[in-house]
Amino acid sequence: MKANSWIKQVIILFLLISQLGVSAQENMLCHDAYWTEDQANVIMKKWASEWETKADWEKRAEVIRQGILKGMKFDQMPKVGNEFKAIIRNTRTMDGYIVENIAIESFPGFYITGNIYRPIKADKKCPAILTPHGHWSDRRMSPDVQIRSACFARMGAVVFAYDMVGYGDSKQVTHKIPIALLLQTFNSKRVLDYLVSRPDVDPERIGITGESGGGTQTIMITALDMRIKVSVPVVMVSSYFFGGCTCESGMPVHKSETHQTNNVEIAALCAPRPMLLISDGGDWTKNTPRIEFPYIQKVYALYDAESKLDNAHFPGERHGYEATKRYPVYNFFDQYLGLDAGRIYKDKFDESFVSILPKEDLMIFSEKNPIPAGSLKGDEAVLKYLNLK
Repeated sequence: MKANSWIKQVIILFLLISQLGVSAQENMLCHDAYWTEDQANVIMKKWASEWETKADWEKRAEVIRQGILKGMKFDQMPKVGNEFKAIIRNTRTMDGYIVENIAIESFPGFYITGNIYRPIKADKKCPAILTPHGHWSDRRMSPDVQIRSACFARMGAVVFAYDMVGYGDSKQVTHKIPIALLLQTFNSKRVLDYLVSRPDVDPERIGITGESGGGTQTIMITALDMRIKVSVPVVMVSSYFFGGCTCESGMPVHKSETHQTNNVEIAALCAPRPMLLISDGGDWTKNTPRIEFPYIQKVYALYDAESKLDNAHFPGERHGYEATKRYPVYNFFDQYLGLDAGRIYKDKFDESFVSILPKEDLMIFSEKNPIPAGSLKGDEAVLKYLNLK
């Protein structure tokens, strides 16, 4: 009896310690509008005063980068090689581009789902562009994503448009799984791994762009992976807003016991690689020209790379990735990835050649073509497989 009582006490103590660990982690989360706009402005000024040289910034940058890696438990993910078990179906030749449905394995039993858009003719290795999406229904299949992906492809890029977890074909877990931020960032890494492994892709010319929650994915993988050469986060980088979804701020990547940061500094980890910030007057990026952009400019100045940073601000527009916001992105990728914007530009950018396909035509999995047998199914199964500490 005494032994059983002792074991019970140990179990209770373990559970209490575990709960304290969970509570401590939750206390490190920075959700939504974590500060007011004015508070964020003051904090950004304070941070800017704490570093002056490139060495100062790079020391801080490493703290921020390690905070992301440890906060999302990225270093605990399975070691995977260049085996993707790629499934490619339904290749269609459109007006100046090809579109295909694709799934690749992120880690054993877990698939990334999306579409490949590529040029009809490629005489040499092409640039590649990752294009994650934001929190809208069927977003990967939406007209906005189809149009920008097709335009990039007609300009000469191989494009991988991929689902957020829980969206589109990616239904092995729900979008509210507690490790959504980790899964999506790791998926971005795997999409990047896949693209650079393709014989038609130039690994030295890789770009990424996404809007809203896709903007979060853009700054996260750009911060962690130097293979991203050009980055365009759209309507996301804010000094006071940290992301309102589990997939953006559900893991402690902005704060620990030893540091505090925000999405502006995470975006600044792109330096000195080319980056274009897209912002507007109708969401949390309304202050970008006055607060966020000048801070990042200061970082780029340390590398004498101010010319590689730009901001396209649309004060009369709201949250989205509509045509007016796409046009400066076409020019930016044209310049820094070596695309041919002339293929979609005459007197102005013309996207009318793009055929908007129905959702069903873009899906990789269906009753006729189900997800491979033995795939992980459900949040619990994925969490159990990963066994994160």
